[in-house]
Amino acid sequence: MANTSTNNDINLDEIIRIVQHGSAWRVVQSMIEKGVVSVYENMQDAYKPKKEKVVLMSDVYRKEEALKQLFTELERAPKQLALLNTFLYLEKTEPVVFQKALLERAGTSAAILQSLCEKAIFRIDTVDVDRLSFLYTGDTLTNTLNQEQAQAFTSVQLGFDQNKPVLLQGITGSGKTHVYVACIEKIRAQGRQVLFLVPEIALTAQLVRKLRAYLGDGVGIYHSRFNQNERVEVWNKVNSGELSIVIGARSALFLPFNDLGLVIVDEEHDGSYKQHDPAPRYHARDAAIMLAHQNNASVLLGSATPSVETLFNCEQGKYHLVQLVKRFGQAMLPAVQVIDMKEATRDKQVRGMFSNVLLQGIQTALAQKQQVILFQNRRGYSPFCMCTSCGWVPQCKHCDVSMTYHKSTDQLHCHYCGSRTPYIRICPACGGNHIIAKSFGTEKVEDDIQALFPNARVQRFDGDTLRNKNKYQEIIKQFEKGQLDILVGTQMVVKGLDFDRVSLVGVLSADGLLSSPDFRVNERVFQLLEQVAGRAGRKDILGKVMIQAYRIDHPVLQWVLHHDYRGFYSAELPLRKAFQYPPYTRLIRFTFRHKKPEVVADAAKQFVAQLPALAEVALFGPAEPPVSRIRNFYLQVVMFKISRDSRHLNHIKSVLLQQAAELTAQKKYRQVYITLDVDPM
Repeated sequence: MANTSTNNDINLDEIIRIVQHGSAWRVVQSMIEKGVVSVYENMQDAYKPKKEKVVLMSDVYRKEEALKQLFTELERAPKQLALLNTFLYLEKTEPVVFQKALLERAGTSAAILQSLCEKAIFRIDTVDVDRLSFLYTGDTLTNTLNQEQAQAFTSVQLGFDQNKPVLLQGITGSGKTHVYVACIEKIRAQGRQVLFLVPEIALTAQLVRKLRAYLGDGVGIYHSRFNQNERVEVWNKVNSGELSIVIGARSALFLPFNDLGLVIVDEEHDGSYKQHDPAPRYHARDAAIMLAHQNNASVLLGSATPSVETLFNCEQGKYHLVQLVKRFGQAMLPAVQVIDMKEATRDKQVRGMFSNVLLQGIQTALAQKQQVILFQNRRGYSPFCMCTSCGWVPQCKHCDVSMTYHKSTDQLHCHYCGSRTPYIRICPACGGNHIIAKSFGTEKVEDDIQALFPNARVQRFDGDTLRNKNKYQEIIKQFEKGQLDILVGTQMVVKGLDFDRVSLVGVLSADGLLSSPDFRVNERVFQLLEQVAGRAGRKDILGKVMIQAYRIDHPVLQWVLHHDYRGFYSAELPLRKAFQYPPYTRLIRFTFRHKKPEVVADAAKQFVAQLPALAEVALFGPAEPPVSRIRNFYLQVVMFKISRDSRHLNHIKSVLLQQAAELTAQKKYRQVYITLDVDPM
């Protein structure tokens, strides 16, 4: 229907207010199907340009004689003369002279400026200005490749010529960024655009500074923490071609590139590239490959520890493999030490969560004016609390999970739904007052390490400290400049960040990482610990990694001990094949949600019962997931394993979608929500 309105129009909000019923939209849909009403959308542009006042000098005083005369006239008005001098200085150093900056620099008032305007010396205009400036004013660096990097660059170009995605597998600190820059320079010389994906927003600031130093202007950033107006401005700059290089998280895939020539996916193995909630549940790495294919662009995947699927594709000839096996310069891979916490506890060589060996390592690093990173992949102060009298543990009212204690708020937080409750000091089950915090998160690590090393400058780097979109840049800059000694954080501290002074990285609890009920657990932990190890000893400092664990004989720890990616891959692949997991199969997961457990259980059973026989498909479930209730919705999961070589994939997908639609069409299952996830992580 055309976007024209009449007096008979009514919007959906008004209908809900009149009907006073939560399912008003279902009523409207029914009326649309019967032809009683029609619907149209009225799109409104919410973007508002940012306005600033700029100061301009009259053309009369652009002539030297007139300007000399003006100086003479203003000798008796020192404040006006100072303002004039400041304007002339700023005009030479800045593209435009903003009124606010001029007054601040001159240290004068708006009244002085107004008097000069009344004399027709200056005039004030209002102009649109960028909210985000991508002009580079620093020193430009020359990107020089060493012999190994030059060979890698040549091999990457060979892969591009074969129209294959290229995997650049380079050990941590091998200088993959230099190869990236060389590839970007070649594409930009052709007048085409580059998309550079990173897994975390926190990584963009440091990487942008590096790339802008090599590439100058035209390097922009895009991520979900920008407000709507900032996003529009980046969108327009990309669409017009003003931005030739965009660094961003997964949402940058949807920018309107008009001539995309190269897509780089750094740390391609990272799970953050997978969109979990809300829909669309896409994987940015896979979407990037499809985007490049549609735009006749090249794809470069980079990682020290590539995903099993990606390396498997290289072995199958689908991707082109390039390797960097030496660290850049004279840097050596850090030595890894696994600390046996069972033995340390038995010998009373432990203080709180720290072994004496780790504490001595921290003491040595601080004494040598070097920096330390401590990694604990749980935020908050304590992952759960417990009554020591009866064993009661506080649970979220809306989710089937225990609540995490945060000392900063003195509250219990649910990390699934975000609800909070005051910290409970009297047990509601037995009335006892012996509730203690169990285990530890980054908040407690920060507190305890500060108590043990009171003179050290300690900062926490996790999701709680980075609520402000600029906070992470501030912390990274402080750590880079040596203004912090110890950085305590979750996995955010280990993803691609480059710090010159870090000599020690401590992993406080490897066992917690290894206990996840997931077929990818070995892969994820190996990748994570190798990335942790990569933060140490990246320049002239000999790095060391200390991993505290109770299960020191776990194979993952042995692979990390020797930086043995091939050992991990060779052991993992046969297990994946034996149990029919990716890369040998494709997974599709259906999740059913409803506020009544019996309804959601019946719906999932009905869905499975009505499915026809499907060739090359293995079905698992329905079953409750590990967390079976979130935000008051009970969950059931059905998983499908489909042969990767199946010729019937499209038919299988259409059958599954049809069955889901038929199920929710039944009256008793109409309120059951079904979400599907292809290749879940």
